[in-house]
Amino acid sequence: MPNKPATIARCALPAGLVLWLLATPALAQQFSREQDIVDLRLGQRVLVDDGSCPAGQIKEVAGSQMTTSGVVRTRKCIPRLGTKRR
Repeated sequence: MPNKPATIARCALPAGLVLWLLATPALAQQFSREQDIVDLRLGQRVLVDDGSCPAGQIKEVAGSQMTTSGVVRTRKCIPRLGTKRR
């Protein structure tokens, strides 16, 4: 018969990792103006609530490509999740 506490411990770590990965997008930084983003890193995504996207959406700015002059930013409107924060 398998050891019950060891089985629970083996399942808890992967379950916790999955929950952490699902919660990570909810913790994205949010700015009110794109000019406030000072140091965008490659792969980093931030939300900008400047009113440029349609209702129910928010602008996502991502560091998409590294060039000799720095990180190239891409912008797209994505569905707004949760309530509006100030």
